[in-house]
Amino acid sequence: MERAAVFDVDGTLVDTNHLHVATWWEAFRQAGHQVPMHAVHRAVGLSSTDLIAHLLGDDRDKDQDAELSAAHKALYGQYFDRLPPLRDAGRLLRRLDRNGWRVVLATSAGGAELSALRRAISADDAITATASADDVDEGKPAPEPVEHALELAGVPAERAVFVGDTVWDMRAGTRAGVRCVGVLCGGIPRADLLDAGAQAVYEDPAHLLASLADSPLADVPGDADTHSGQADTQRG
Repeated sequence: MERAAVFDVDGTLVDTNHLHVATWWEAFRQAGHQVPMHAVHRAVGLSSTDLIAHLLGDDRDKDQDAELSAAHKALYGQYFDRLPPLRDAGRLLRRLDRNGWRVVLATSAGGAELSALRRAISADDAITATASADDVDEGKPAPEPVEHALELAGVPAERAVFVGDTVWDMRAGTRAGVRCVGVLCGGIPRADLLDAGAQAVYEDPAHLLASLADSPLADVPGDADTHSGQADTQRG
């Protein structure tokens, strides 16, 4: 039977979270809002509309949402030609592809931003499909992005693993019924990822690649006995 490895992109495969923090902070500042950077960081991973609602509240001037989103998009777009992949991100995807996993991206990015992220990863040959923000009605932490990724892969939830860097990723994956793996390279604490549903936490793609044989991506139910103590498969 087929199996799917579903990956978030920002902060998981490409080192972009703090670029999003700085550009969202500037977009809010230009619009007259004082939003602390630490609060923006915690909201990264949500769709633009949900991030704005999360940070400004439901009593905000919602007519300003599109302007804020456009400002962030323009500011962040300045980095499209130099987005830095996280260490061994492409190698990890290629290894999983060789090991028989269907690799699918599930990201809130779309359009030119998604194209820039895929160029940074430089592993299109290993990617089966991409579930982008353009394909779903609700973003993470709703399960729809992960569920759509599974549909594209043609794989049931019990034969899939979702890798992400935020609590929104872990909640989306858990709600979709897949096993979740967290990475710390997005800047979210290990404890938060575990509390949100991560079964194991790794430093970054390179650490996950080096630990692959003992990770949830070593097998899926029905292939072999599942590993125990996977949440401890992590550095220091």
